[in-house]
Amino acid sequence: MIRISSQQVFSSGINRLQELNSNLNNTQQQISTGKRVNKPSDDPVAAARILKLDQELTRVKTYERNVNLADNRLKQEENTLTSAIDVIQRIRELTVQAGNGALSPNDRKSISSEMKERLGQLANIGNTRDSSGEYIFSGFQGSVQAFQKNAEGKYEYHGDEGQRVLEIDDGVTVPISDNGKGIFVNVPAAVTGQFDGPAPAGESISGVKVVNEADLVAAFPNGFPNDITLQVDNSVPPQVLAFDDSTTPPRPLPVSPADYEDGGVFVVAGIEASIAGATPGSPDTFTLKVGEKQSVFGTIENLIAGLDAINKGTPEGQAEYDDLIAQSLVNLDNAQESFILKQTELGGRMNAIESTKSFLADSSVYTNEIRSQLQDVDYAEAISNLSFQSFVLQAAQQSFAQVSQLSLFDRL
Repeated sequence: MIRISSQQVFSSGINRLQELNSNLNNTQQQISTGKRVNKPSDDPVAAARILKLDQELTRVKTYERNVNLADNRLKQEENTLTSAIDVIQRIRELTVQAGNGALSPNDRKSISSEMKERLGQLANIGNTRDSSGEYIFSGFQGSVQAFQKNAEGKYEYHGDEGQRVLEIDDGVTVPISDNGKGIFVNVPAAVTGQFDGPAPAGESISGVKVVNEADLVAAFPNGFPNDITLQVDNSVPPQVLAFDDSTTPPRPLPVSPADYEDGGVFVVAGIEASIAGATPGSPDTFTLKVGEKQSVFGTIENLIAGLDAINKGTPEGQAEYDDLIAQSLVNLDNAQESFILKQTELGGRMNAIESTKSFLADSSVYTNEIRSQLQDVDYAEAISNLSFQSFVLQAAQQSFAQVSQLSLFDRL
């Protein structure tokens, strides 16, 4: 016969009531929080998986912030370049207008005045800042103003050639900036002609322009030369000689027509030019500058200076003015092309960002679904359990109240 003391009865009853009450409280907590797992002891395996899923969601949210930042930066740069293209287009229209031979000096000065305003507008565009106050075209030196005037009043680039990148997924990075040197400064320039040294009176080269790009490429299959040297020999009749100075010894280039005619037009390697006032057999040389770079600011500054200073009253001045207009139009077109090419590149980056953004969104949805399956409570089941546990607790309490009265002291 087993003897059960009153202490055992009370201890066992209280422990059972506490266990039932704890289960009831856990179910109430699940219903109130909506979570099946509120602490690791609720389901150790599920808790470990939920922790890993939380870490994955944190990773995804971090990359989503980076994706939004990259998208905003690239959209700002794209909009800025669109504004720059609009300014260049207006300056090009003014340049075409300035080429009208019927314009008076005052008309040209009026055009020059508007160009000065447009130049300042373009500089402001080049010095655009992002939401954090950094200059977007200064490379790594975001605190440095990209384009500043030097002592001569001409714009110079003061940033560096750095390009910032941002990680938008594991092992996936995207450039989120472009330095102004590559966009505004290193712009392909029109082919120009110049006299080597101080030019004698009446001796000049003009009308320099590329008339056949294919011939130029064919003449230099390994890339454009730094320059082409021209001379007029003393043969009968005098001949125009052309040399590629990028080789040793200089490589002769064919000239068509080869006979020199004062002020006559000839073509060498797809480049058209005209030499006037040359002395046959003299050591005088001319250089065709090919493959040069020209800042878009420098192009506009030279154009403004020419409009203000060139005297069209002489044949030399007229030729110089015509060359200025023609070369400026080529340089402005090249600047526009530089901006458009960069916009195309930005579009490719934004497409990559959009794809990554969609992938991260899908990953977040999938991870949240798995996490929900592991952690979220089934309300119907939980409420049913709560009702049952409440009934059991009430029955246990009533039973304990009856058992607790079975004591000899109650019969005394």
